[in-house]
Amino acid sequence: MDKKTIYFLAFLLALTGCSEFALLTSGTSIAVTQNAYAKAYNGANVLTIMGTEKDIKTHVYEKSKDLYEEGR
Repeated sequence: MDKKTIYFLAFLLALTGCSEFALLTSGTSIAVTQNAYAKAYNGANVLTIMGTEKDIKTHVYEKSKDLYEEGR
């Protein structure tokens, strides 16, 4: 086997350990779920990323940080 094949197999083995929760909590992933609220959030998050190149969590963090600094 060549090195590329070994690296590819190691990469695939590492990915099999990822759970649905890990995919759901990552910023830009679309996880397969049955919950309607999660589907709506993921859809809104994708549209937000496409429009602003930031996810919803980043927008909330930055806005709350700005409001906190204004209050000081």
